[in-house]
Amino acid sequence: MRRSLRHADAGLGEASPPPEDPGWNDSSSPDRRPAGFDRPRRARRRRARHRGRSPYPIVELLPGLIIVVAIVLDQVTPTAFTASPLFAAAPLVAAPFYSFARTLLVGIVSTAVFLGLHLGTGNLDNTSTISQGLNVFTVSVLALAINGVVRRSGERLASARVIAEAAQRAVLPTPAPRIGGLHIAARYEAAEEGAFIGGDLFAVQDTAYGVRLVVGDVRGKGMGAVETVAVVIGAFREAAEQESSLEGVAQRLERALAREGTRRSGIDLFEGFTTAVLAEIPHVEGMVRVVNRGHPEPLVLAADGALTVLAPSDPALPLGMGELGAWPDRADEIPYGTGSTLLLYTDGLTEARNAAGVFYNPRERLAGRIFPGPDELLEAIVGDVRLHTGGGSTDDMALLAVCRPTARQPERRRTMPVVP
Repeated sequence: MRRSLRHADAGLGEASPPPEDPGWNDSSSPDRRPAGFDRPRRARRRRARHRGRSPYPIVELLPGLIIVVAIVLDQVTPTAFTASPLFAAAPLVAAPFYSFARTLLVGIVSTAVFLGLHLGTGNLDNTSTISQGLNVFTVSVLALAINGVVRRSGERLASARVIAEAAQRAVLPTPAPRIGGLHIAARYEAAEEGAFIGGDLFAVQDTAYGVRLVVGDVRGKGMGAVETVAVVIGAFREAAEQESSLEGVAQRLERALAREGTRRSGIDLFEGFTTAVLAEIPHVEGMVRVVNRGHPEPLVLAADGALTVLAPSDPALPLGMGELGAWPDRADEIPYGTGSTLLLYTDGLTEARNAAGVFYNPRERLAGRIFPGPDELLEAIVGDVRLHTGGGSTDDMALLAVCRPTARQPERRRTMPVVP
């Protein structure tokens, strides 16, 4: 698993970028692809091959197997024994998983086979046989009704997911791939497949003071969390344009969440908070300013693979907890040269655990690695987290990567969707 983000020893020297272009690896050459890029891509191909398969392959075959078993039992058991319950069970099993047409076909086959077996033995005029046949027919009709209910429920659920995705995209739009001369990539990975509503957030704004960014995590889930996300992002976009300092932006967010808290009740009134990290990248200076409000520490990946952890000099409480203590925010300044990539993320990354309960450590996994751009970095991280956790996660994960490109770095880039 560790090889997913590790250079092969023999190719480590070849994978290093040329001195005159320190931030770019030519990914068109197979031996210069970034570590961790190949295996996630192969994993995606494997997942794509499996998408066409039913999540319940055994259940898909079960109605036919039940009919076959019923036929065998009818032939090898005494006449007093009836296999009609099995013939009736086949369409019931098919109803939740098959289409209407296939469920109808199973019902017709079950009824026809039952009647055909008794017609061959001359027992079709028996009152008991007729009653059993009617039971199989009635259950088959009931299975069609169940199939219709399940199908309508599935359609409503799919519609709700589409609405949830639209709401999430409206609140959390995809950043442009190039903002203020920087290359941007963002990913939102939901903990559950098909679930889009969550409390993770990110935003990027080009201002007169530089490119300003925020990544945060709202306590809670569902529509309440999405409302808070909308408040935070709205306040950030306004403050980023108006406040001359990053500390001022943080204070504006604090006040916005304080106003939001006055209209809440219950546990959200006392325990509502948002962890966040704000960053400012000036247009000219080769540095980045960071204000951290109780959020996982960002990372800077240099062009040569060196990794810097942006630990706050003065730890601060999350946003929305000003009543517990208030002190001036202080922005830390860290070098951010050409070819460097700033990585901001939520705790869904650091709290991803494997089967042994070991947390994912991005510092350990990324130290010394080189990637062609922010898209490839996020793609490799997501793939490596899936390998680490075995494909599952218990928390949403938002990732934002910002690269200061070199002079020779291409303008056209392949971008990744926010919600894959």
